[in-house]
Amino acid sequence: MSVDRERLVRLIRSKKRIEFLRNKWWKFRKFRNDPKWRRPKGNDNPMRLKKKGHPPVVSIGYRTPKVIRGLHPRALRPVVIHNVGELEGLNPSEVILYIGRTVGRRKRIEIVNKARELGFVIANAG
Repeated sequence: MSVDRERLVRLIRSKKRIEFLRNKWWKFRKFRNDPKWRRPKGNDNPMRLKKKGHPPVVSIGYRTPKVIRGLHPRALRPVVIHNVGELEGLNPSEVILYIGRTVGRRKRIEIVNKARELGFVIANAG
């Protein structure tokens, strides 16, 4: 692993992982079942006003650094492939492969065998 890649892996592991949930998800059962993010819109909403003791509001300050944005935790760029021909021109030390969801069993086996032969990492080999 190169020094640069080690630095990227350290950055990825140390980044803030905040789960943004909707306002008062803890108070009402209907929100507890589906607490996904909804922007607080009330005039005096303490969450919208970013008051102490209230959940964090989605804002640009929580965005991940540009160098690690979209990278796999192994500091590899994810690439979706659908056939063996798409392996050409890819560098095994820079990408991690995901086999497309519409690929059947026979073609998947071909892709996995060829990718392992070339030294690629496959995230969803099955």
